[in-house]
Amino acid sequence: MSASAPQPESGAAPRGHWALWFWALVVGALAAAVTTGFRYVLRGIEWLLTRHSGELVSVAKAIGPWERLLVCTGGALAAGLVMTWGRRWAGRGPAGDKNLDYIDAARQQRVDLNDRLTISRGLAALLSIASGASIGREGPMVQLAAWFSSMLGRLLPLDHRDRANLLAGGIAAGIAAAYHAPVAGVVFVLELALGFMSASAVAPVLIAAATSAGLIYWLVAPSPLYAVGDVAQAPTSLGLALFAGLVFGAIGWAFLNLLDLSRSVFGRVASPVWRLGLGGFVVGLCSMAFPEVWGNGYPLVADALGGTQPWQWLALVLVFKVLATTVSSGSGAVGGVFTPSLCVGATGGAVLAQLAALWLPASVVGDPRALAILGMAAVLAAVTHAPLMAIVMVMEMTHQFQLSVPAMLACGVAYAVSTQFGVEPLYGNPIEAVR
Repeated sequence: MSASAPQPESGAAPRGHWALWFWALVVGALAAAVTTGFRYVLRGIEWLLTRHSGELVSVAKAIGPWERLLVCTGGALAAGLVMTWGRRWAGRGPAGDKNLDYIDAARQQRVDLNDRLTISRGLAALLSIASGASIGREGPMVQLAAWFSSMLGRLLPLDHRDRANLLAGGIAAGIAAAYHAPVAGVVFVLELALGFMSASAVAPVLIAAATSAGLIYWLVAPSPLYAVGDVAQAPTSLGLALFAGLVFGAIGWAFLNLLDLSRSVFGRVASPVWRLGLGGFVVGLCSMAFPEVWGNGYPLVADALGGTQPWQWLALVLVFKVLATTVSSGSGAVGGVFTPSLCVGATGGAVLAQLAALWLPASVVGDPRALAILGMAAVLAAVTHAPLMAIVMVMEMTHQFQLSVPAMLACGVAYAVSTQFGVEPLYGNPIEAVR
């Protein structure tokens, strides 16, 4: 007698049921609300710390150099205290709580995230980001979107796989809302979080991501994340893409190694309070000279794509931005390195484009913004080892879909370069994680 297919748990809605798709819509709306709310709370904490609010680099420029140092150090110490308290609080939580990252939870088809630890990490992220840590706010946004999705899944009469699919939808919806990139959110889940094409996850992930991105677009910010005029392709665009892939693949590999080195160095400091405080102090010192190191690097990407800054200034700021990001991440500040990686690629691409223009005809170099965009995609592919996601995300964020073919070449080469030396990508190896 042939074995029968596994049946849903008692009282659970069968997979593919309309109810699951409805709850995927709810997950998308939750992600849009969470990301929007996170931004508002972040601005409130910025104001409490600096008496200014708005984009972080603008806030940094509005206060004096010594105040930047104090805000960075004080905010990092406060975040360290919250992390210490959060770990103790989580340790006293229910026995079923697991110290499970949302990416690992999606790979293992689980939803039992540690509620107390997630809350404390979210608060620590707000304190670190609002006080100038050189990390992305988008990572905590996606984490919170995934957490709310996991809580919803735990409350609903669904089987374990459908609950896991809602969590996957929450991740995709969080990325869609944070980056205005719904397709990239879906590809992120299928390429990085799951590591394979899961048929039962496709519909809820697509529905959640589309809902989240639609709400953000129509109600909050009806524009791509990086507004760029049309970038024309040069006849040499594939040659530039090959060059970008080689250069930025090496840069991405070096960036990952710097992050590992920083974590190793800061790991010698046992106390989260002093570890984060030391990191905040170093970032504060960097920001005394260059306030542009605050935050996720969005203004630097805008400068790189706008072509308004000379290469000497961009190169110098890039060095300090990389230093500040590796210190912030290495010290344990809760936030993402995903968006700073885009900053590294865009700024490095703008520098290379301006240097090339000094030696090569304009017909060869083409539009310098193209190399900045290719740099964004190539570095992202190199640090995540997810080239498909990198291509789709950068095209969606800039709306330069005509550069898709050069971006494919740049990301493919960057991925090949970065994977040759055994460095661990930002989110681990998804294929190995599900074996």
